[in-house]
Amino acid sequence: MTKVKKEKTVEEETGGTEKSCEELITVLNPIANPLASRKLSKKLYKCIKKAAKVKQIRRGVKEVQKFLNKGERGIVVFAGDTLPIDVYCHLPVMCEDGNLPYVYVPSKVDLGLSAGTKRPTCVIMIKSNDEYKEAYDECLEEVSSLPKPI
Repeated sequence: MTKVKKEKTVEEETGGTEKSCEELITVLNPIANPLASRKLSKKLYKCIKKAAKVKQIRRGVKEVQKFLNKGERGIVVFAGDTLPIDVYCHLPVMCEDGNLPYVYVPSKVDLGLSAGTKRPTCVIMIKSNDEYKEAYDECLEEVSSLPKPI
């Protein structure tokens, strides 16, 4: 009985944040640019979910920064509602220096849930893999086509 209740609350959380997308956009931090559209955000969440199943994601500021320094490739997804921005404001610069595509999504709660954890996550790197190649390539193309901040 309790398991059913826990699953419902997770579904309610994800459903609640998708419905209030306009509310999420109002609480974004000043550096959240380029911001993914609602459609691209859903594609990224699905891609992250597939990557998490085969353990092909890097989660959290320390882990992503470590593998950026090592030269690992992938799509970097930031949560736009992370405050204070000092936590991760150096990572977009590292992505630009390494010529890596990056994008912001509105919610760190949704980002964490898509990675298979109940804990909110402010940054995730999706690595390429044959298991979800099509979804990854589609996301990579859309993220790369977004205009970069000046």
